[in-house]
Amino acid sequence: MAEPEEMYQCQTVNCGYIYNPDKGDRKGKIPKGTLFSELPEDWKCPICGAGRKMFKSLA
Repeated sequence: MAEPEEMYQCQTVNCGYIYNPDKGDRKGKIPKGTLFSELPEDWKCPICGAGRKMFKSLA
């Protein structure tokens, strides 16, 4: 199970999506087990389209 420091929450006003490496991102074709730090630089939030810089660690 992913630890809080491995999970990231989108910090946009409307979203709040949490990237969980245990689940990956099916819409973005990111496989389970992919750490946030391993996501492609051009990866976007599957809900609101925000870039990686809009995410903060939950730890």
